[in-house]
Amino acid sequence: MDQIDKQILVMLQENARYPLKLLAEKVFLSSPAVAARITRLEKDGIIKGYHTDINWIKLGYHITAFINLEVVPAQKPEFYPFIKACPNVMECNCVTGNYSMLIKVCFQSTMDLDAFIGEVQRFGKTSTQIVFSTAVEHRGIQTLDN
Repeated sequence: MDQIDKQILVMLQENARYPLKLLAEKVFLSSPAVAARITRLEKDGIIKGYHTDINWIKLGYHITAFINLEVVPAQKPEFYPFIKACPNVMECNCVTGNYSMLIKVCFQSTMDLDAFIGEVQRFGKTSTQIVFSTAVEHRGIQTLDN
């Protein structure tokens, strides 16, 4: 991966719908050359996919929360399929510290969140933080060094 690939990745993170012509102009290559680079980045698994950034609040999902969950290793084969099937789970990470899972969720109400926490507590102890505001939304790497 060279500096041009890195420039293309930064621009695609900003807006995956940028036209090839615009990307090509920014990196001083032809559109077919940029298309070939993007295809290679996809094939190499560097670009995993393209997604729409949805405003969940406008869809009525006013509650975003992070749930810390204590899951013992023996429960992971049961827990992973369970959590993958939960539509309100935005992200779930296995982490270090007092809790083994960090789960990001969105719900329409605190009652819905409470019901979900009740379900997930069958796997272990929880600690929940409700988001008041977000200073930095999910984003890609802004500069790709090296």
